[in-house]
Parts: sequence; C-alpha cells; structure tokens
Amino acid sequence: MKDKKSGGIPLDDIRTTLLKEPRRADFALKLALKEFENDGDIDSLLDTLRLLAQAQGGLTQLAKKTSVSRQALHEALAVDGNPRLRTFQSVLDALGLRMSFKTTAPSPVRA
Repeated sequence: MKDKKSGGIPLDDIRTTLLKEPRRADFALKLALKEFENDGDIDSLLDTLRLLAQAQGGLTQLAKKTSVSRQALHEALAVDGNPRLRTFQSVLDALGLRMSFKTTAPSPVRA
C-alpha cells in the first residue's frame, strides 16, 4: 500500500494568509509579546515575526528593506534562531514596528 500525503493546507500557509489582515496581525504580535513577557520564550515571538514578514511580502522583500540577506533573515527568524540585535531592529523597522523597554520589579535582595 502506498503512503499518500495529506491534501491539506500547511498550518503556516493558513496563518500567513490570516496575518495579511492588519487587525489580526496586530493581535498576533501583541499576543506573542505578552507571552514573551510572561515566559521569556523567544521562539514563539520569532515565529510570529517570521509569519508577519511572510504575510507582508515574504523574506525576499524584507531582505531588500533591511539590507540583510534572505538566508540570514531565515536563520534569524527560525524558531531556534538567535538574531543579532541589529538584525532584529532592522526586521522590526521594516515591518513598521518599534522596540521599547520597560523596567521590571527588582529582584529581592538575598542576605
């Protein structure tokens, strides 16, 4: 018996299509940032940024806007990526986003 591949649409394709709508893209980004604030898991944030980039024209177009190679963007925005801060900032700028920082509650002093 031959193995047959599913005729279904890959989940990333569905998510990318949905993220073309600005309201959904904004919601997805806010959710990913909120989750990142709560658990520090950057993988979900990078995945969301990758999908937003794909929804806004793809990594090739993003590479042209950022002057970062498509391959470097692909690696930086991979789930296990580790982008340089300059690359991350270039991606955010190209997607019309801005990074900001806020203070957290100080850690308790240990005796």
